[in-house]
This record gives sequence, structure tokens and C-alpha cells, in this order.
Amino acid sequence: MLSLRRVAKRFEGTAALRGVDLEVTAGETVVLIGPSGCGKSTLLRLMIGLIAPDEGTVAFGGEVLERAKLSLLRRRMGYVIQSGGLFPHLTARANAALQARHLGRERPWIERRIDELAELTHLPREVLGRYPLELSGGQRQRVSLMRALMLDPDVLLLDEPLGALDPMIRADLQRDLREIFRRLAKTVVLVTHDLAEASYFSRRMVLLDRGRVVQQGSYRELLESPADDFVRRFIQAQRHAEEG
Repeated sequence: MLSLRRVAKRFEGTAALRGVDLEVTAGETVVLIGPSGCGKSTLLRLMIGLIAPDEGTVAFGGEVLERAKLSLLRRRMGYVIQSGGLFPHLTARANAALQARHLGRERPWIERRIDELAELTHLPREVLGRYPLELSGGQRQRVSLMRALMLDPDVLLLDEPLGALDPMIRADLQRDLREIFRRLAKTVVLVTHDLAEASYFSRRMVLLDRGRVVQQGSYRELLESPADDFVRRFIQAQRHAEEG
């Protein structure tokens, strides 16, 4: 479904990604994990075509992401960011329906789809008429997820969608997200810096360090067979943080 070959990206001369190879198969949930600045969010933005690689190729469904094809290919992708990215002057309903209205979908179809997604994401229907500042952090992320799923995309890309939430809301949304992933059986790529969260969502983690993939596998594989000293230190730091 997603294929990256020898992908490199630099910003103002600084390497963000260094020759990354990655395959994500259809229906698979993959979690990108690593410390701040390791390149995981850059990798996600490359997958959706928000930025282009300096070297290498990014392909989606067998098609290389190129400027001429981006508009059509992005309709098959849903994207959720940490802050939700909602427009403050639009209601929750209008935010969720934004892309569908832009593409000229009929109002009855949009209303049916919003009802379906509100039920799927456990968003109370009475808040659909509120503006983002009138919503809780968890509600904003549910609206953002509705918007990402509006056109029934093949792939869902999430960049630390739970990072700004307090622990109780985060736990509720983690549980709901995992159920949504299982129910829809879509291809999912999720970014997090939290190892426990990564293992909760997927058996396959992709651990990055300084723009390179250093190891892929389950939590147990990373714990019992670390590829190098960085993997060992990363695991230890995460476990100490959980215990603390």
C-alpha cells in the first residue's frame, strides 16, 4: 500500500531522513516511534505528499507520489495531526464535512456520513453545532478523525493524535481508536513517542534515530533483541518513565 525507497530529506542543510526504506501493506497498522527530531513526522508528511523527498521515491498503491497526481491520491488518504487542525470559524459539523463539500458531495450524503462517523467515533451529536473552542481536547480529536474518515480513505495517517490530551481522555481515545482500526480494517500509520502506546496499537513498530530506521518489530523483539545500544537505551528510558 505504501512503499518508500531510499528516501532522504533535508531542511536547510540538516538531514531529517537518511535513505529510509519502508513497506506498509494493505490493512496493516504500523507505528513510527522514536525520540523528538528522529524523523517520524517528516516520514508521515512524505507519505501524504505534503513535502517531497530530496532523494528516493514514495509510492501509494503502486503509484509514485508526484505533483500531478497528488490531488487525486490524497482523497484516498486521511490525515490527523496532534492539535486536530480544525478551523476555528467552522462548527464541528462543518469541519468534518469540509472536503466532501469541496468535492461537491450532496447534502443528504454528507449528513448520513456525519451521522455514521459520529457514532463510530463516539462523538455526541449535540456537540456537532459547536465551534472548536467550545469542545474538549478529546472531542476535537474525534472531529478531526471524522474529517479524516469522511471520504472513506484507504489509508489513515495519524501524527501523535493523542499527545496533547490528559491521561484519562487519552486512555479513552486510545481504546476507541484501536476499536476503530480493527473495525474498519484500514491501512494505518501512527506516529508516537510513547512505547506503551505504540505496543497498544500495533505489533509492528518502526523505531527511528537521527533519520534512519534502526529496528522494526514487536515490543518483545525490541526488548529481547535490540539491534544496537540506542535501541537498548530507548527501551530503558521508556520503561523508567513508566515506572516513575
